[in-house]
Amino acid sequence: MDRRSIIKNAGIAGVLAAGAAPAVHAQGANVRWRLASSFPKSLPTIYGSAEMFAKTVKDLSGGKFEVSVHAGGELMPPFGVVDGIQNGTVEMAQTASYYFTGKDPIFAFGCAVPFGLTARQMDAWMEHGNGRKLMDDFYAKYNIKSRSAGNTGTQMGGWYRKEIKTVKDLKGLKMRMGGGLFGEAMQKLGVVSQNMPAGEVYLALEKGTLDATEFVGPYDDQKLGFNKVAPFYYYPGWWEGGAELEFFINTKAYAALSSEYRAMVDVATAVAARDMTAKYDAFNPIALKKLVADKTQLKPFPKEIMDAGFKASMEVFAEHEAKSPEFKKIHQDMRAFQRDQLLWLRFSEFRFDSYMMAAKI
Repeated sequence: MDRRSIIKNAGIAGVLAAGAAPAVHAQGANVRWRLASSFPKSLPTIYGSAEMFAKTVKDLSGGKFEVSVHAGGELMPPFGVVDGIQNGTVEMAQTASYYFTGKDPIFAFGCAVPFGLTARQMDAWMEHGNGRKLMDDFYAKYNIKSRSAGNTGTQMGGWYRKEIKTVKDLKGLKMRMGGGLFGEAMQKLGVVSQNMPAGEVYLALEKGTLDATEFVGPYDDQKLGFNKVAPFYYYPGWWEGGAELEFFINTKAYAALSSEYRAMVDVATAVAARDMTAKYDAFNPIALKKLVADKTQLKPFPKEIMDAGFKASMEVFAEHEAKSPEFKKIHQDMRAFQRDQLLWLRFSEFRFDSYMMAAKI
């Protein structure tokens, strides 16, 4: 079976199983797209997902469909990519949707919300629950069609210049946060939320204009050097149980593609998403061991802080539900899906992983 037949007849799963090596010599004119990322080239996990997408599209098309990838700030500001997609400046973006909750809080559900879904749960909700449909119905207001760009998995709780023992220690803390509803919950606990690109955080921590930051996890955080300016590393990141990065595609640009090229885009996003998540799972344990060896003080959040965070988060959700029927619809759908996932988890990974952690292997 040739590769064109695989794309048409087997779908994404078939192409993933077969690999993406032999090129499809697509019919029609050459296509050139531009993709604006919100992330720097120094992060081969997140930014690397955009590069993997572009490489896969080029391989599948035999070089006839090329996507140039641009790091945050090259074509537009890192947080300007939604505007870039909406007005057609670029055909694609790669970002974290919760960066744009200033436009509408609903953006958060495309990435992560406090005490939300894990990576596998998010994937299941998006692809086999109502998640993708609900979010694309919302994104249509911005001329956006979405695809997963990968998931970081459960994130760490961030880096702090001082030890955090009680909720009182959070009051007045100036903390960089990725965005989304997490910032609103933390503000209820007294934290001064600040949103800035990852590349600006180190200097702010070093100067003391920031007291704390959260980004992703050990592999990325080590590359950004946060351990050198903030020694306390807390876990878990209860605001990002599984942060989904997304490819945003201009709906008109996608519709203008041939059916074969659209299939290539769908396949390439799936390849890139899987690769990103696998990288995090492979690289984070190694990086964490190195950070601890370099005297990082690894600490769990006290239950008092987890409980306070949960209470504040539920208040934030209730406030937004009261304002927006669309927010309420998406949130309630996600929580119903999550309840079933947590029920199943009791009998599957949780029990198995708990045993394996205690076993001597």
